[in-house]
Amino acid sequence: MDYKKSKAPVNTVTRNVMDLCKDTGNIYESVAIIAKRANQISIQIKEDLSKKLAEFASYNDSLEEVFENREQIEISRYYEKLPKPTLLATQEFIENQVYWRDPQKDQQREFELTEA
Repeated sequence: MDYKKSKAPVNTVTRNVMDLCKDTGNIYESVAIIAKRANQISIQIKEDLSKKLAEFASYNDSLEEVFENREQIEISRYYEKLPKPTLLATQEFIENQVYWRDPQKDQQREFELTEA
């Protein structure tokens, strides 16, 4: 996923709390969903960065090290300029791009259907 193309802001934005809880009906549940998604995004970004930087791992000193160091710096700058995972997750949640479900509510619905 290309996070640079996301519409998420780079800086912190004040949000209307009611907009975050309109899907779930509970602000705490919404925040928990956003937090779990932010952790997933953070792990994915970290894995991508580790893979790209692993290409530059060298076990001997050479003259090409200065050029490789510049490429590493460019990659690091790219990842530093990305929006934070919490902002990405919040934007995905607002745009209804996050799939979530509550197993307890699913069980209650099944129980109510079997009683009827």
